[in-house]
Amino acid sequence: MAEIYLKKLAHSYLPNPQKPEDYALKEIDQVWEDGKAYALLGSSGCGKSTLLNIISGLLTPSQGQVLFDGKDVTHLPTEQRQIAQVFQFPVVYDTMSVYDNLAFPLRNRKQDEATIKARVTEIADMLELTGDLKKKAQGLTADAKQKISLGRGLVRQDVAAILFDEPLTVIDPHLKWLLRMQLKALHQRLNRTMIYVTHDQTEALTFADQVVVMYDGYVVQMGTPQQLFEQPEHTFVGYFIGSPGMNLLPVQVDGNTAQLNGRSIPLNTRYAPKNSDKLELGIRPEFTQLSTTESAHSLPVTIRRIEDIGRHKIARADYQGKEINVVVPEDQSVSTDYKYLTLDPNYIHLYANGWRLKQEAAA
Repeated sequence: MAEIYLKKLAHSYLPNPQKPEDYALKEIDQVWEDGKAYALLGSSGCGKSTLLNIISGLLTPSQGQVLFDGKDVTHLPTEQRQIAQVFQFPVVYDTMSVYDNLAFPLRNRKQDEATIKARVTEIADMLELTGDLKKKAQGLTADAKQKISLGRGLVRQDVAAILFDEPLTVIDPHLKWLLRMQLKALHQRLNRTMIYVTHDQTEALTFADQVVVMYDGYVVQMGTPQQLFEQPEHTFVGYFIGSPGMNLLPVQVDGNTAQLNGRSIPLNTRYAPKNSDKLELGIRPEFTQLSTTESAHSLPVTIRRIEDIGRHKIARADYQGKEINVVVPEDQSVSTDYKYLTLDPNYIHLYANGWRLKQEAAA
């Protein structure tokens, strides 16, 4: 196991980067705690695989250091970092049996056969591969091969960290859910540092103690799933986390009041943004409420459609050409007769140029 310190780390694929846009990975200075499970979450091209490859040693950063338990490993090759990595597509030896595939990392490190057998048996049982141990990998499905690949990453007990690069892409949805739960259970049992790259928020939020959200090469927020939901530090976090994501509305602000197309919305906090700031009000659909009667600060809306997804309903409301999503509890009624929308001021966030405003004082 290892504490991982990413010290003033940045990377560009260009030979002479001059400006922030030249960097695939903008500067990071963070400590990732020993034994925790982390998820790198973001859309394609945001820099998460670049960061994972730097941690694993497949890529040397343009600047900064990678430290494992205080030791500088920035220029060490992968095999000297004591890490295991599981890739997006299965990496298996087709001509070997499932047992021999799982045993390979341990045999390569000269462990005795009794220890190997015990460890392979444990991992095979966890991944439901026990019945396939004598089969050649060549004849197995893509699902089964990826389980072997996962097992090869998990079978070693001497690793500093286990890195997963979108390992469940080729797995069918039901098995994907099962494997996520198994990986989570394994982490809780072994308490190893694990880093899991994904673009799927469900995978990230169910697996990780801490989720590292990336956008355009930046780490825009690192926090628990609850923190990402309740206090998104960037509009991308608000939009990307949640289903549906956070509503974002362009506003003007005067002290503790937001102006939205002529309507005043009270804020619990007084703000002092710069005149040049692009201001947006953010609120999650769960903290909006529809009504058939107008109130002092409600917005007149038109319900375009209502989607019943079982756990709750989602109303798609229109306010002067801007869609606002509303989550309605399953036991509450809603129809096109509901023409007024209220925003709970306790859950309103204000963003300037994409970032949550911190310059705040009590209203």
